[in-house]
Amino acid sequence: MKNNIKVERAKMNMTQARLAEMSEVSRQTINAMELGKYVPSTLLALKLAKIFDTDVRELFELEKSDWK
Repeated sequence: MKNNIKVERAKMNMTQARLAEMSEVSRQTINAMELGKYVPSTLLALKLAKIFDTDVRELFELEKSDWK
């Protein structure tokens, strides 16, 4: 799954640590998501969309490999 978390964070001039605090997860979790190593829960994905004031579909995108 691809995500635009890093891009959205940059638009808001927000650190990983601040996003982690706002979404109630660790900075390492934010880092792992940005690197594509961690797929967030539905709850976390919705929290992130709300923080960035966007639709969850703007943050996360399925790739062909996700359908296997």
